[in-house]
Amino acid sequence: MADRAEQTARQSGELERDAALNAYVHDVACRVGDGACGDIRLYILNRPFFNAAMAPNGYMEVWSGLLLRCDNEAQLAFVLGHEIGHYSERHTLLQWRNVRGQATAGLILSVVSAGFGAAILGDLLYLGALSSVFAYSRQLESAADAIGFNRAVAAGYDSQAGAELWTNLIAETQASNDATVRRKETRGSVFATHPLSADRVAALRTLATGHAGAGETFHERYRATIRPFLDHWLREELRRRDFGETLNLLDRLGAHGEDLGVIEFYRGEVYRIRRGEGDRAQALAHYTAAIAQPDAPAGAWDQLGEFAQADGHNADAANYFTTYLARAPNAQDRALVQARIAQLTQGGAQ
Repeated sequence: MADRAEQTARQSGELERDAALNAYVHDVACRVGDGACGDIRLYILNRPFFNAAMAPNGYMEVWSGLLLRCDNEAQLAFVLGHEIGHYSERHTLLQWRNVRGQATAGLILSVVSAGFGAAILGDLLYLGALSSVFAYSRQLESAADAIGFNRAVAAGYDSQAGAELWTNLIAETQASNDATVRRKETRGSVFATHPLSADRVAALRTLATGHAGAGETFHERYRATIRPFLDHWLREELRRRDFGETLNLLDRLGAHGEDLGVIEFYRGEVYRIRRGEGDRAQALAHYTAAIAQPDAPAGAWDQLGEFAQADGHNADAANYFTTYLARAPNAQDRALVQARIAQLTQGGAQ
C-alpha cells in the first residue's frame, strides 16, 4: 500500500521538484532522524493543508501547508521527528492491525487499488481514506510527540517549538469562519482522527521545563528557504476559502516584519474575495500598503488598477496597469491590459 502511495506521489502534478527546498527539508529530517536518515525518501507536495506523514516503507510526505505554517526550522524539526517516531516504533503497522477488520478497510483498499487516486476521487475522499490508514491512537500520538521532542532537542532545536506550533494551530482553528471547525479542537495532522487538545500542548510544555532556554529556532534560515514559495503557497491557501484561518496565518507570518509586500497583498486578496461589509476598503488599504514594500507581487498594482477604474480614476488606473505590466512582463493577460490602458488614456485623464 505504501509503495503504491509513493508511486502516486512520485508521478503527481502536485510534487514540488525544487532541488534546494527538497534538500533542505530532507536535511532537517536527517538531523532528527537518528539512524533513519538512510530510509527516508521525502516528497514535498503542493497541497494547502497542514500535514506530514511517514509510511512503514520509508516514504515521507510533507505538504506545503505545513511548511507555510511552521514559524521556524525548530517547529519543522519537531513535526518530522514526530513522524519518524511513528516510523521507528512501527506505529502504522500497529494501528493497521486495529483497522484491517473494520468496514473502512474496504474503502481503503478500493482507494489503494486506484493508486490512492487523489486526482480521481478528489481531495476529501483521498484524505478520508488515508486518515483511516494513518489514524493513530492518543497513546501512540503522545509517544510520537515525546519522541519528536527528544529528537529535536538532541539535535539542538528549541525545546518550546512543538508546544508553540500546536498552540498556533489551535488559535488558527478558533479563527475559522466555519462554526463547525471552531467547535472542534485542531488536528495535528489530517492523517489523525483524534483532536489535538490543550492537554497535549501542556504535556509538551512539561517536557520542555527541563530544557528552559536551550536550543535554537533557526528562524532566519527557515524563512529564507521558504521565501521564494510564499506567493504560490498563499495563492493556494486562498483556495481553501476559510478566510478567518487565512487571516490568522497571515498575521503570524507578518509578526516578524518580513515579506510584508507579499503578506499585505494576500490580506488584500482575502478581503477582495470575501466581499463582506467594509471589505472593499480593507482590500484597497492592504493593496496600497503592499506596493510600499519592495517585495510586493505585481498583482497588487493590477488590483489597484481595477479599483481605480471602477471609481472612475482613469489616469490612476492607467498608471497602475502600466506598472503591473512593467513588473510582470510575461503576464498572460498582457494584451488585454494593454488594450485597457489604451482605452483609459484615449478617453482623457480624470
